[in-house]
Amino acid sequence: MRTIPGGALLLAGALLVGACGGGSASDGKLDVVASFYPLAEAAARVGGTDVDVENLTRPGAEPHDLELTTRQVDDLLDADLAVVMGRGFQPDVEDVVDSRDQGTVTVLDAIGLRPGEVAAEGHEGEGLDPHVWLDPTRMARIVRSVAAGMAKAEPAKRAAFARRAAAYEAELDALTRRYRAGLAHCRSTTIVTSHAAFGWLARAFGLEQESISGLSPEQEPDPRRLAQLVDLVRDDHVTTVFTETLVSPKVAETLAREAGIRTAVLDPLEGLSKARLAAGDDYVSVMDANLKKLRTALGCT
Repeated sequence: MRTIPGGALLLAGALLVGACGGGSASDGKLDVVASFYPLAEAAARVGGTDVDVENLTRPGAEPHDLELTTRQVDDLLDADLAVVMGRGFQPDVEDVVDSRDQGTVTVLDAIGLRPGEVAAEGHEGEGLDPHVWLDPTRMARIVRSVAAGMAKAEPAKRAAFARRAAAYEAELDALTRRYRAGLAHCRSTTIVTSHAAFGWLARAFGLEQESISGLSPEQEPDPRRLAQLVDLVRDDHVTTVFTETLVSPKVAETLAREAGIRTAVLDPLEGLSKARLAAGDDYVSVMDANLKKLRTALGCT
């Protein structure tokens, strides 16, 4: 039987409550609205019992498709702090954030990324890859930026925010070490994925991502790209095509059948279901599960 740490239960409770509605300023807590799961987890971990966190993207939903309700627009405008990705990741959210009077953490600006950094391999003309949270070292930068935003919004609790952020960063540092050790000696370094969500992870740990579609999961696959990938799979002795939790696996399964290899699910951590949150899954546990699948697919020792 799996034992769920108390901290994971507190995090799951915060995120499940937040998914159903925003916090209330009358309870003395900082009202934080986050645009989707990784940012909501960072806010919940840094804020602890001093914040109420609302995740605008419902559990298990695809964040790229988010269309805000009227209530969510009001919550986003009224929150003490908003935490969003920026750079067009969720256009509905960014349109509202432009009208906010209070503080906003725009992650892709706050952690210092350059335009065009980590483009999608095999997909010309793509812009910045926004999936930075899949590199644990950059997830740590996100945590620091959230802590700074909370400290600015609630200076009296700066020390508490900094303490929790440091504790979470220590977990992320340990995760990074596990990835470096686990992927240091592998027969292959090529990962074939449904869409180009894993470029930052691949770059951080010496892998090469080859994706069926580009940065948007809704992008229609190019038949020429599929043919290229069939050849690549055979030439590079790739064993696995990775599908995702929130994206249809049909095209990836077709590629796998054509190439005679298997599929496995690699989670881009864009949104965990209510059941998984209630079971205690979080960023670190899912990233550890991803590492296990990568080691199997790549023949790591």
